[in-house]
Amino acid sequence: MIYLPLAARVCLALIFLNAGVNHLLGFADFVPTIASKELPLPELLAVGAIAFLLLGSLSLLLGFKTQVGAILLILFLIPTTLAFHPLPSDLGGFLKNLALIGGLLMTIANGPGLISLDSRK
Repeated sequence: MIYLPLAARVCLALIFLNAGVNHLLGFADFVPTIASKELPLPELLAVGAIAFLLLGSLSLLLGFKTQVGAILLILFLIPTTLAFHPLPSDLGGFLKNLALIGGLLMTIANGPGLISLDSRK
């Protein structure tokens, strides 16, 4: 049971880490995707999204400032879900993001577990 919170954090973090790295490496393609939704300052939003994704996912992986990392990822997911996965046209994407928010809320509520940098305090 000691490894379950670690496994949960890793499972949650990987989707965000993958997205952050892909958006960073494909920045030139990511900005027009944001602009296509007529959002203001797409370059700034892209940098912010990448920062939230990378910082939040690394926080979860390491179990360092886990609550802050989970909050960053939730703050990324809420507008992303509303802008890019609207109901009813993208029910699958909407529900996936809702499930991710649920997992992040569980992490906030239950903490990072014993195998984490946060628990070393």
